[in-house]
Amino acid sequence: MSQARHRGGDRWSLRAPRNRPSLLPALPVLVVAAVVLGDLVGGTGTSWLPLLAAGPALAATTNGPRGVLCVGLLAGALAAALGDKSGVPGPEPAAVLSALAAVTLASGLASALRGRRERVLDAVRSVAETAQHALLSPVPATVGPFQVAVRYSAAAAEARIGGDLYALIPTPYGVRLIVGDVRGKGLPAVGTAALVLGVFREAAYDEPDLLAVVDRIERSLARNLGVDDFVTAVVAGYPRTGHLEVVNCGHAPPLLVRASGALMTVEPTHPAPPLGLRTLTGHVPDLQILPFSDGDQLLLYTDGVTEARDRGRAFYPLLEGLARHACDEPARTLDALHEELLAHVGGRLHDDAALLLIRKPTVREVVVPEPSAGGTTGSSSGTTVSEPAVTRPKARSV
Repeated sequence: MSQARHRGGDRWSLRAPRNRPSLLPALPVLVVAAVVLGDLVGGTGTSWLPLLAAGPALAATTNGPRGVLCVGLLAGALAAALGDKSGVPGPEPAAVLSALAAVTLASGLASALRGRRERVLDAVRSVAETAQHALLSPVPATVGPFQVAVRYSAAAAEARIGGDLYALIPTPYGVRLIVGDVRGKGLPAVGTAALVLGVFREAAYDEPDLLAVVDRIERSLARNLGVDDFVTAVVAGYPRTGHLEVVNCGHAPPLLVRASGALMTVEPTHPAPPLGLRTLTGHVPDLQILPFSDGDQLLLYTDGVTEARDRGRAFYPLLEGLARHACDEPARTLDALHEELLAHVGGRLHDDAALLLIRKPTVREVVVPEPSAGGTTGSSSGTTVSEPAVTRPKARSV
């Protein structure tokens, strides 16, 4: 079921269909009319009457039980009239009418069962939508000093829920956010995503150091995941004016768009394993500090975007797409990217896909509060940024 939803800066990207009248309910009647016409054209000695059973059988897929009954009665009345007109011997019309009655009853039962299944599916979709709201809370258009936009598409569009995750929240230590991708699909992936988001939301408020937030998530996953399960993620924070902290745990690198229009990939200087696999490698993540000024933008995404393929098996070029569509309105930028992504894959994604874009408005656009000096992390205070990206030494294990 397709649906479009707007709330602040958050939008589910499934699009609402236009209300167009459907000809499907009338199709069984057209089939019955075609059979009658064939019988009339064929003349005496050519009986098409048994084919009238196709009418109620087809009605079971397009109509309710009442519609099936109406089509069956129409077919039966026409069969009786044509049989009498053609002078067909008595046993043959009786057999045709009996077959029509049996098919109509069976088709009516099938239609009733189909309607029941559709009602159950609607209830499941409603529950999935509620779970989606609880798992991926809608993000407002403005969070702290940032303009924000989010687009999310689940590969199972009917369920509208998947294993990709995102969250962006204001904390005493500045705005913090996470975008991640759980290995696997289905309910186990959803459960892992819920676990990661729950730990992140708690730790983001409690821990002054962003690396400590990541450590909390790592420890929780180590206790709850199987040996082959993991989560790739980028965790970021804005502790003080002009400084953006980024921790990349095996995830696709964010894309940074400068106010000048320059675009760069934020590759991790010391790659770290995905969350849940640290004990296997012994590597701990590093904290990258990026200059982030007025007009700058940061795009985080999941591999469902970059691994989307067209019919020629070519990947979607996200970097080029962002260069084409980046503007001063994050929502409009993601709208254009999402439309282009769907066009690239032919209308349906085969993997969950999430896009989260933050932008620091200029002073002339809007006046917003900056994180106070008290919110600066002790471990990163006094850091001098002289390069586009500065890496802090590895943190000790917690």
